Amino acid sequence: MSGFKLLTTDNNARRGVLETPRGEIQTPFFMNVATAAAIKGGVSAPELAELKCQVMLCNTYHLHIRPGDELIRDMGGLHKFTNWSKPILTDSGGFQVFSLGGWEKNRVKIREEGVQFSSHIDGKKIFMGPEESMQIQCNLGANIIMAFDECIPSGQTRDYVIKSADRTTRWLQRCIAELEQLRSPQLLFGINQGGTFTDIRVQHMKDIAELDLPGYAIGGLAVGEAKDDMFRVIENVVPNMPAHKPRYLMGVGTPSDIIEAVWRGIDMFDCVMPTRNARHGTLFTSKGIMHIVNAKFAKDDRPIDESCGCPTCRSFSRAYVRHLFKSQEYLGGRLASVHNLYFYNNLMEDIRRAIENKEYDKFRNEYSERLSQHYDE
Repeated sequence: MSGFKLLTTDNNARRGVLETPRGEIQTPFFMNVATAAAIKGGVSAPELAELKCQVMLCNTYHLHIRPGDELIRDMGGLHKFTNWSKPILTDSGGFQVFSLGGWEKNRVKIREEGVQFSSHIDGKKIFMGPEESMQIQCNLGANIIMAFDECIPSGQTRDYVIKSADRTTRWLQRCIAELEQLRSPQLLFGINQGGTFTDIRVQHMKDIAELDLPGYAIGGLAVGEAKDDMFRVIENVVPNMPAHKPRYLMGVGTPSDIIEAVWRGIDMFDCVMPTRNARHGTLFTSKGIMHIVNAKFAKDDRPIDESCGCPTCRSFSRAYVRHLFKSQEYLGGRLASVHNLYFYNNLMEDIRRAIENKEYDKFRNEYSERLSQHYDE
């Protein structure tokens, strides 16, 4: 049984349930990013359940290159390979083709058939198109899979963005056809593109909405554009997204970004920020952003966040976590990652509760700005 059920709304904010063969996902939700089938910071898949994670996100490009999607298929798919029993989403690899494949050095060759690019590991030439992306994601065995799209860098000309969006639509149609050929039960999400051009974004969303897919994403944001441009795009695209399908904002973002995007009608998020920031000693707390390596924490016996119930805050002091970072002990980054992942997933629980109670405006007013400020007391 698969499908999306909208339970309630609070103005534009939505509370729902996404059903998958691997269980229900309560929306809005945040996906913990395991790009190469591993959470950065040394957190294993089974540990994610204690951190309130509902969905693990893995990446088609990275897993195709190493260890190989066919190897993962032969090992029983991503669920068995990682020992994660809940839903998995795989990104199509489109973003990594352009961010890692050599776009800035003109090594990415885009044709109607697909994209020729270079491996970021050894420079080996690789071809990927809609059919290849679907085949790889089928081998990986994810529950939710993303269409192969062209994710262009910011600052492209209007003429190029129009051509790119039209090509992404044609690629989406080929993804649908290939998935039908493979007879796969996976839930395919289409991706909206169009840069920061509002009219192109809106028209592209209307075009792909006609294909009646299980869900839709807004891609190509958080790639260098101004924050106001991102929110403007969301505000114009969301009214043209099917109300009875989940809405996914790809690669976003900070706790404040998530709160603001939920307020504008988004249901799904992912970002590497929780673990990336954690590995550098930057922690998210209910009072703002904390830099744990600051000297003021050297003798602080309080937990990172006194209102947090994560394994790190239940067991260790700020002083100890700071000591680990100053001593360059790997455990510091791990404990920080555990805290940040828990914080994000707990934030989503709070968001869902606020929507259910019809108090989301109050929640947004209280936390959106606070969580983006620095707190080092």
